[in-house]
Amino acid sequence: MPDRLNDSYYRATANGWETQRPLDYALDCDVAVIGGGFTGLSAALACAEKGLKVALLEAQSIGFGASGRNGGQLIPGLRWSMREIDAEFGRERAKAIFDLAWGAGARVHDRIVKHDIQCDLKSGHLEAAYKPGHFDDMQREAAFLSREFGWDSVEIVAAADISRHINGGDYHGGLYDSKGGHFHPLNYALGLAKAAKAAGVSIFEHSAAQTPLDRGGHVEIAAGTGSLTARHVIIATDNWMGDVVPELSRYTVPIMNYNIATAPLPNADQLLPSDAAVADSRFVLNYFRLSVDKRLIFGGGEKYVRRPPADIAGFVRKHMVEVFPSLAQTDIDYAWGGAVGVTMNRLPHMGRKGNVFYAHGFSGHGALVTTVAGEVMAEAVLGTMSKFDVFASLPHSRFPGGKWLAQPLATLGLLYYAMRDRL
Repeated sequence: MPDRLNDSYYRATANGWETQRPLDYALDCDVAVIGGGFTGLSAALACAEKGLKVALLEAQSIGFGASGRNGGQLIPGLRWSMREIDAEFGRERAKAIFDLAWGAGARVHDRIVKHDIQCDLKSGHLEAAYKPGHFDDMQREAAFLSREFGWDSVEIVAAADISRHINGGDYHGGLYDSKGGHFHPLNYALGLAKAAKAAGVSIFEHSAAQTPLDRGGHVEIAAGTGSLTARHVIIATDNWMGDVVPELSRYTVPIMNYNIATAPLPNADQLLPSDAAVADSRFVLNYFRLSVDKRLIFGGGEKYVRRPPADIAGFVRKHMVEVFPSLAQTDIDYAWGGAVGVTMNRLPHMGRKGNVFYAHGFSGHGALVTTVAGEVMAEAVLGTMSKFDVFASLPHSRFPGGKWLAQPLATLGLLYYAMRDRL
């Protein structure tokens, strides 16, 4: 039976990759990485570059999860504004968070260039103001970033000038960031995997890991018909963290996001003249960009249950047409979806339990910061904890309600914010 959620434009245009054999024997290594998405691949590659013997376990295939299904938008920062971060955590911690999260774009760019990853990388991202008040907030944030942190790549775009970037949506201005951009996410993941293999990482696909057992000096992991023994473990399974470490499952809830890719558009450059990626400022946001072959890749709407709509293309099309009415009759060639792990405060959740490190809950804002998170965990494995501690010290709470009520209660909270968008 075909996987409707994986019928993606990305999979149809993926670069070549030789499927890796499942783990079917006993292997000793310095570091075991669980998860073959951006975080896990970045961690594995960084560990191997530091001379460690590394094995990576992926339950399905490389980039199978959110890393290979997302909108491909490269948005500097986190879900919180720097004004919020500065007010909540103080200037010293805010500066450290800024250096890591806002500097993530440079790290991704460096990886792409160094390893010659063919992933259709393009520069430019526009945050479009859905309401006039949102634009006021954007202007204050741009001024704060420039004045306090020297972030000078942001341009304030007035409503009268927004047609330089987008013709549609009736937005009330926006912020254009030249250090943002977009790319083909699955090909980025596959490029990281190829670089990791070249650096000596042993990659095993279709090898679902069991809960790691910390034996003090080493950690044991059963996977498939094989096993790993490692000095350190890095878990980077995001929305599936609970499958590996059940006690961490309460820190996130899954939100289903859906995307479509149109047929190639003859008027694509008229819709998005600057070829920037665009995301609006609503809580349940629309986000869209052009592919290299001039398709509109559009994400819109969210679902709080895992069961996908009967018609994914129809579900997303209505959101697309609200922004671009001229596309009402446009053919949709691909429609797909995936789950995003969201924390209560929408900040990533990173931590350590003995020799086991973990990172998840990037809350739909992880295309850039996941690369940094993986590299930071690699540094922590070797004993340099300063950057890891910046993320690990962020406060987090479990979703209330226990095993059966956490998801429904979280859904009610998210629906509340979604309703505010309509007021």
